[in-house]
Amino acid sequence: MTGGTAVLNVDGRDIEVAIRRSARARRIAIRVDQAIGGAELVLPPRASKRDGIAFLKERADWLVDRLGALPAFVPFGDGVVLPYRGVDHLISHEPSARRGVWSEAGRICVSGQADYLARRLHDWLRRDARAAVSPLVVEKAARLGRRAGRISIRNQKSRWGSCSSTGNLSFNWRLVLAPPEVLDYVVAHEVGHLAQPNHSPAFWTVVDRLSEYTDFGRAWLRENGADLFRYG
Repeated sequence: MTGGTAVLNVDGRDIEVAIRRSARARRIAIRVDQAIGGAELVLPPRASKRDGIAFLKERADWLVDRLGALPAFVPFGDGVVLPYRGVDHLISHEPSARRGVWSEAGRICVSGQADYLARRLHDWLRRDARAAVSPLVVEKAARLGRRAGRISIRNQKSRWGSCSSTGNLSFNWRLVLAPPEVLDYVVAHEVGHLAQPNHSPAFWTVVDRLSEYTDFGRAWLRENGADLFRYG
């Protein structure tokens, strides 16, 4: 359950911290990483918001240090290096090309006016993610004798994918920035929930049947996944 935000003033600097109440949390905690876009205060069921803010104030110096260590946000723009399918590509603005967006020879080229570059590239990456994800979903679901529901490509802040109780699947567009093996694993993970709605040993057996990249995908996301949230 979301609990709003808190603003912590440290040495004249206002730091906004999201507040989330978690039924699984056993103690008050602060999460800081790129995936959530900064800091998050996690409250267990019986902790008050006042106690949480007091905890924040006690850890203010630590929080500032951790936020300062986060990699800088990387907006889309001409000359920016962007990982695409696990390989670094240079974003190249081609104003007179009139070809939309395309990739070639280690570049992602974007035509049109500079003001629209970021939006056009973002839209292209989402379409590309859908084109990569959709056939994998269909193929892997068929192997389970299941049929997936609606497939959505979203801009989640901390999740790579999800499967609803009705079989609808959602995936983060940033998966197209990762190596194809990682995307394959995440699709297998979410499709696996069509057969096993938990994370039991039986579920992981299903995932291993659907993808040969389970170990690689999990390790890669654990090591590199947060970095992908810097882009866009």
